[in-house]
Amino acid sequence: MKDLFDCCKFGEFDLNSRIVRTGLWESEREKSGNLTPEIYNRYENIAASGVGLIITELISLYPRDAFSKYSHTPHFKRFVREMKDLTDLVHLYDVPIFAQLGFVQFNKHAEHNVPIDEVSIDDIRKIQADFIKTCQKIDYAGFDGVQIALGNYYFLTRFISPYFNKRNDKYGGSTLNRLRIVLEMIKVIKETTNLHINCRLNAFDIQAGGMTIDDTVEIAKLLEKFGADSLQITRPRSPQYFSKEHKDRTNPEIHSMNVEEIHLLTKESEKIIDNVNIPVIMGGGVNSKSQINEILKKSKIDFISMQRPFVYDPSFLVEWQMEDEGINECKMCNNCYWKKTSTCFINRPPTWNVEK
Repeated sequence: MKDLFDCCKFGEFDLNSRIVRTGLWESEREKSGNLTPEIYNRYENIAASGVGLIITELISLYPRDAFSKYSHTPHFKRFVREMKDLTDLVHLYDVPIFAQLGFVQFNKHAEHNVPIDEVSIDDIRKIQADFIKTCQKIDYAGFDGVQIALGNYYFLTRFISPYFNKRNDKYGGSTLNRLRIVLEMIKVIKETTNLHINCRLNAFDIQAGGMTIDDTVEIAKLLEKFGADSLQITRPRSPQYFSKEHKDRTNPEIHSMNVEEIHLLTKESEKIIDNVNIPVIMGGGVNSKSQINEILKKSKIDFISMQRPFVYDPSFLVEWQMEDEGINECKMCNNCYWKKTSTCFINRPPTWNVEK
């Protein structure tokens, strides 16, 4: 019977548990973009806690991207040097670490957030070249793998979705064509680095005319065929979820998955597992040991990712290993997301400065 603290295989890696930590933001970085001692301490606490695999906070491909103020970009000074220190630290605990890489908007000269259909072939080649060069930096910095952000509603997510992509060239139309920009990158990344390639996908799109679970299954099969080594399946959210106009974004009920949503994501993840022969991680929304073990016991899910519980307490897995009924006290309030910080606004030091 599977247990979340099983030592297990994940592709070529030996994991200390079935828990994957997925990153959020890294806004405690210095203004120059470099890592602070607090960031190193957080990663060490996570690595020492019993986690199986660590996926970093977003590394934003472009410095003018919407999220670049709140995340790392490869353009920061000492990026490779400091990331090498980080990967060396995590590896001391025999934990593999992947770099999460993506961007939200494509900006060209004075044009901001260029629509998918208006991205030229030259633009596509630039995006691919920038992605590949950054993966080479990531490889040199000692990361074990890269996670290509194809989930949530990042740029590449929109590019592969029929809702956003209405192109009539070889990068639009069929599922293969919409995915071509990613498949071509994967081929070169595999040829030029030693990185394990993980792709993060939405299970399906919420809006009509978007990706269905059948589309996602087809995409998963193509990603495996062209060299992806593993997948992470996340719950879908509408594009409006990320907009300033979203009226209910302060309501935690819309952000934490209920039993029905967890059941749906489990079933959709199992459909993907049935169609590929690479590891599949089910994305978050759970925060108790019994809940995770119930999913592991009753489904084909072998790996589960967690995000916000690690923001609340980077070391909570230590207690879970000693307790029969471990529960992380994260309230899923999502203030760590909306405030663009990896600091929990509930479990915080007494000296925490609200105006900082």
